Amino acid sequence: MNVSKVLIVGGVAGGASTAARLRRLNEDVEIILFEKGEYISFANCGLPYYIGGEIKNKSDLTLQTPKGFGRRFKVDVRTFNEVISINKEEKTVEVINHLTSEKYVESYDALLLSPGAEPFRPGIEGINLDKVFTLRNIPDTYKIKDYITENSPKSATIIGGGFIGVEMAENLVTAGVKVDLIEMQNQVMPPFDYDMACIIQNEMRLHGINLMLETALEKIEENGSSLKVYTSKGVIETDMVILAIGVKAESKIAVDAGLSVNQRGGIIVNDNMFTSDEHILAVGDAIEVLDYNTKEKAMVPLAGPANKQGRIAADNIAGIKSKYRGTQGSSILKVFNLTAASTGINEKTAKRLGINYEKSFTVSSSHTSYYPGSEEMYVKLIFHKDTGKVLGAEIAGGEGVDKRCDVIASVIHFNGTVDDLTKLELCYAPPYSSAKDPVNMAGYVAENILNGVSKIFHHHEVSDLKRDGSIHLIDTRTRGEYAAGHIEGFINIPVDNLRQHLSELDKNKKVYIVCQVGLRGHVACRILQGHGFDSYNLSGGYALYNEIYNKNK
Repeated sequence: MNVSKVLIVGGVAGGASTAARLRRLNEDVEIILFEKGEYISFANCGLPYYIGGEIKNKSDLTLQTPKGFGRRFKVDVRTFNEVISINKEEKTVEVINHLTSEKYVESYDALLLSPGAEPFRPGIEGINLDKVFTLRNIPDTYKIKDYITENSPKSATIIGGGFIGVEMAENLVTAGVKVDLIEMQNQVMPPFDYDMACIIQNEMRLHGINLMLETALEKIEENGSSLKVYTSKGVIETDMVILAIGVKAESKIAVDAGLSVNQRGGIIVNDNMFTSDEHILAVGDAIEVLDYNTKEKAMVPLAGPANKQGRIAADNIAGIKSKYRGTQGSSILKVFNLTAASTGINEKTAKRLGINYEKSFTVSSSHTSYYPGSEEMYVKLIFHKDTGKVLGAEIAGGEGVDKRCDVIASVIHFNGTVDDLTKLELCYAPPYSSAKDPVNMAGYVAENILNGVSKIFHHHEVSDLKRDGSIHLIDTRTRGEYAAGHIEGFINIPVDNLRQHLSELDKNKKVYIVCQVGLRGHVACRILQGHGFDSYNLSGGYALYNEIYNKNK
């Protein structure tokens, strides 16, 4: 593009990244950045943690001030200035200055749209009451924080169990507030499958959060100094409500200008970030992207992709041919003492797309068990049955979840297989990992499944196993572990004693094995198979089963 003047609409992740990259590529181009609010380049992902007190200072939320950003990158930053319309034919925009109410027009050679997404507000009674809050920007954050400081609420109700809902639940509890969380689905955190979401839910309940799943919000009413929240399962009295139902693209100016959008209002762009107009680009939460894993169209409101898209848009404005490969959807969440991360596709998506997939569950220590402080992590791996290609992963546990999910995300990005997971040489020292890293272990287990060395069954199949003596059900843990809790119908034969009991088993009957995490179960299955038995190991063991069916109540 031959440009001398670029206008950027929106000054957070995508817009600020575009402006900074473009200036580094071209010292002469005129750049004007419009932001309808007071702040640019703020840490929107950190907003819940200021409310909870983890982030102490307001100033830490602003990564760049408008003045500082403008000075460093020679950008004309205009806060409180909102672009309200686009004239594609004239290549101009109309802007309103909210401080003066003045309207004016600016021309452009290239226009970059990064308007973001706004919280979704359902059209129900009471949704706009004063004590009903949303969280999108710094003013929203200050409003919630000030309300808590000034009113010392004892209770809060959160509507929605996605990232914002779960993060706000944790931070409100940290601030001393009792929390009820209402979610229409049967689980929190939709990017995760139900079995892994159960681990997140257990951690939330452990810290006193009342989860009301499969529950619909019906209306909200004032009740003196508090609120009444009416749901499909009853009424809650609460001091405040946080709406975290989801977001929708803030794309009205694009729609009004006649740019191509999808059914959800997402601005359609090509892999160079250009819209249907050759002089207008778009990035961030308001655009439709290509799902890197499924090659389907999607909308993924994450900061990481927005920053990458901003860089690519700037490259193309500056004449560098740069393409966006799609959004993989890697994400991570802190829930009190738990970390949960995911990348690639989940099992729900694999089923919907008809992919011939398999899954495995492994439970590994974050570092060697003999070094103090190791914590368990649950790893769910989704992989293709025919090719072994790694399709997705979900991990929940303590320290080290982030780096394991990052490694698997990299393998997925480069179309790697479970065999690649086994071959990765990852950093090892006792304080940090094990000689067989949890990533390697996930690969070993998946590889064993694919090549027939190990036969497995899953937690959701346990209830269908017959208890009529037609099959053998064996728990290979120690006597003490078995006594502390076991699955109904499974008899206890510790793995180290299994060979002495082989004569008691019928080779014409299938044998289903459970141990604590699957490791001793695998050993037991190999012993049994070596003696002519058809045996199956419970993937993830009793530990995962217990998280889903016993703790998650």
